[in-house]
Amino acid sequence: MSVKIKLPDGSVKQFDKPVSCFEAAQSVSAGLARAAICVEVNGVKRDMSYVIDGDCDFKIFTLKNEEGLEVLRHSTAHLMAQAISHIWKDAKFAIGPAIKNGFYYDIDFEGAVITVDDLDRIEKEMAKIVAEDLPIVREEMPRLQAIEFFRARGDNYKTEILSELDVETVSLYRQGDYVDLCRGPHVGSTGKLKVFKLTSIAGAYWRGDTKNKMLTRIYGTAFEKKQELDEYLQRLEEAKRRDHRKLGKELDLFDIFDEGPGFPFFFPKGMILRNLLEDFWRKEHVKAGYEEIKTPMILNQELWHRSGHWDHYKDNMYVVKIDDADYAIKPMNCPGGMLVYKRKPHSYRDLPERMAELGLVHRHELSGALHGLMRVRCFTQDDAHIFMTPEQIEEEIEGVVRLIDSFYKVFGFKYNLELSTRPADSMGTDEQWETATDALKKALNNLGKSYEINEGDGAFYGPKIDFHLEDSLGRTWQCGTIQLDFQMPERFDLTYVGQDGEKHRPVMIHRVVFGSIERFIAILTEHYAGAFPLWLAPVQVVLVPISESQSEYAHEVCDKLTALGYRAQVDDRNEKMNYRIREAQLQKVPYMLVLGEKERQDGTVAVRNRKKGDLGVMTLQAFLDKLQYETSSKSDDM
Repeated sequence: MSVKIKLPDGSVKQFDKPVSCFEAAQSVSAGLARAAICVEVNGVKRDMSYVIDGDCDFKIFTLKNEEGLEVLRHSTAHLMAQAISHIWKDAKFAIGPAIKNGFYYDIDFEGAVITVDDLDRIEKEMAKIVAEDLPIVREEMPRLQAIEFFRARGDNYKTEILSELDVETVSLYRQGDYVDLCRGPHVGSTGKLKVFKLTSIAGAYWRGDTKNKMLTRIYGTAFEKKQELDEYLQRLEEAKRRDHRKLGKELDLFDIFDEGPGFPFFFPKGMILRNLLEDFWRKEHVKAGYEEIKTPMILNQELWHRSGHWDHYKDNMYVVKIDDADYAIKPMNCPGGMLVYKRKPHSYRDLPERMAELGLVHRHELSGALHGLMRVRCFTQDDAHIFMTPEQIEEEIEGVVRLIDSFYKVFGFKYNLELSTRPADSMGTDEQWETATDALKKALNNLGKSYEINEGDGAFYGPKIDFHLEDSLGRTWQCGTIQLDFQMPERFDLTYVGQDGEKHRPVMIHRVVFGSIERFIAILTEHYAGAFPLWLAPVQVVLVPISESQSEYAHEVCDKLTALGYRAQVDDRNEKMNYRIREAQLQKVPYMLVLGEKERQDGTVAVRNRKKGDLGVMTLQAFLDKLQYETSSKSDDM
């Protein structure tokens, strides 16, 4: 029998008998075959040893591809599990997937306590297994037989997974004395897994359910080359230095206390930062034709049934009893916005109507998912709801994209766009979803914006565009979103009177720019490493008199600065000058004015910048001009 293999470039390789993926790769290039990690045969990823016995589309992946790195990292998760099984004989293994930038494995150590001090011991055992260069072999087994196989080993986690699968046959992977349930693919042998690092330990409930046992989750990563690993570890160290939870405490901005897990506290300096962001947000929205509203935090259960949130989101909502009736603390601002629109009749001449709200919402997040300001249980969404005629959809979406783009440019963020389509759990007709999705695509195309399609990840009421910001470390964060919705106006019976004098249903956009104020502050804190640009800095200028005799002059200058709206402080403590300058530097204050006797007599200031150091002596007016330019232009001295 002949076998035809079609390559991505359209060329075809023909063989007169079944051929392994490795042999097929060799027919393309011997070097490519050596570098290959896995292949895709008719859209299914396979090991290099897989035998092709029919015509197919064929694609090769190396470690230059994300797909190849994912296989390398998943194989390293198995390597780690094998090493652990040698050290802790009673350990049971749950799941061990590859994730972005690495892998993890959830493990039940049967009462043994594992700490970060054990990671070095595990790595050494992993290195021994790598040196043995054990073949990694795929085996197929009937599912019921596999259940008995793992049950005999006392592995209740694999047994539970297998009992829920609806397949006849499953695959196992064996490397030496270690066997794991896995779909694969994997690298050919443990000798290919030379560059790895175990990075951290955390707790994780089996299947994410708090009713289940807490397992130990060990994270790690793997790369093709040691240099790549070293660079990644350096980025991790830099990320730790920039961790907003650490900087929030050091700079006295915000924190989360044990008395309120997931409920952040903002301190005076943090409130300055927060208010500056909100003031900026308000000014830009007024320019863009939005009107601000405020809706209640608690509304009755009937409203949440009407909106669909009770059926689709109830597990994440906090509910309360008021006068023997059921109410909910809002997890989203949208239903309140519906009621504001519905309060009066509308004409097509009134549309589009753009309503913006900085609304505090509450969502129940599992304790294990909480993470500083990045994942909290209460946060302020910078929501807006735009009500419009169907003919206005594209223009309004384009306007929102431009507005969000203008915001992100101020902070120096690049971003990627993702268009998410209809999920399985959705409301509405096929026609509505098709119309909504096409409108989003057309608006992005009109603006010349490139984007990726994220199939099935839209909101339950409509498709959406997500903005993924890239920070100074190259990490991405999902912040802004635009969601087109035909469902809510239907459920709330919203109408407007058209040119024909008849009632029509408006279409609406849900959108956020920051996403949530709290999370955006966390991202900014890490992006700037706490050294906020002058316009955002909680303290903009610290004045440091060299001795007590210049203290009065320092306060005079400070008063002039504060009268002009700048955030300035005098540090005339009985400490050495260099100590006080160092304190201001540690607090990441943009400017320090060092004032000695000459400056007092001349009416000048000696200026130090937190990054550039000594800028020399200048007149007070020259310094004020500098401040005015940097604050008005929102420039950054990073």
